[in-house]
Amino acid sequence: MQFFIILFPIFCIFIVGFIAQKALQFDTAALSKMSLYVLSPFLAFKTFYTHTLTTAYLYYIFYIFALCFALVIIVSIWSYLLKYSVKERCALILSSCFMNNGNYGTPVILVFFGATGFDLGVIMMVLQQFVMSTVGIYYAAKGSGYSETVTQKDVLKRVIRMPVAYGAFLGIFFQLCQIPLSKSIMMSVAMIGDSSIVVIMIILGMQLAKLKIKQLDYPKISFALCTRMVVSPLVALLLVYFMPINPIYKQVLIVLAAMPTAANTTLMSVQFNTKPELVSSATFFSTLISLVTLPIVLYLVGAPVPF
Repeated sequence: MQFFIILFPIFCIFIVGFIAQKALQFDTAALSKMSLYVLSPFLAFKTFYTHTLTTAYLYYIFYIFALCFALVIIVSIWSYLLKYSVKERCALILSSCFMNNGNYGTPVILVFFGATGFDLGVIMMVLQQFVMSTVGIYYAAKGSGYSETVTQKDVLKRVIRMPVAYGAFLGIFFQLCQIPLSKSIMMSVAMIGDSSIVVIMIILGMQLAKLKIKQLDYPKISFALCTRMVVSPLVALLLVYFMPINPIYKQVLIVLAAMPTAANTTLMSVQFNTKPELVSSATFFSTLISLVTLPIVLYLVGAPVPF
């Protein structure tokens, strides 16, 4: 029951966005641009500025990138075999390779693993934010072209223009150089950055309001859901087996790998027009399905039962 209580506010925000779009017909592309270019860089800066970097990050950096690229390879092979277009492949990568470790993952980890697990959950949220700010934006930009002949140079130009990664690097720079910021400045940064989380989820609800059930690409959505909810935790299980870390941390990493698709991917797909209907539907359905799959994963890894 506590598991469902945690997730209830998330679905409420989706519903608000859904109703708002049905009633007022917002321009979701403009809202996505505002969130991606204005709000998200502040969130990235705050996240990396406020969380101390340690040598343990090296293990977790290896893990998060190894997991991401392993899933990218799996999706790419599948897309090649079925002769999917570049746009379709990139949309599937956005739908399958990036998990919601933030507003969804960290509360679940806190309930089941306590403060010890929560600390790692926050670290992985930070690293996942960095991966989405670089690898995620790269594939969103790559899938935005209307032609199969879009060059790597064109893609990299679009990635370089995105300010989210700069916010992350600036946060790391300020932390490593121990540059102090006043409480009033940090409060402003936090207010702007934290608002992006809710805005992103509202935009996802708005995007869902524009979906037509009959036009959904169920084979691709099914593959994305299978990759995100089943293949991802299995790959994580293989990776953590070789990592010299606390067994509890291994459990946490596997559970986080089983989280649904990150809502940020909908934001990217809308902004770059990388089949947003596919990405947003995969995000929504993976969140719904996680109500069944996550308790199973928690049970299989031997997570302690909260009381």
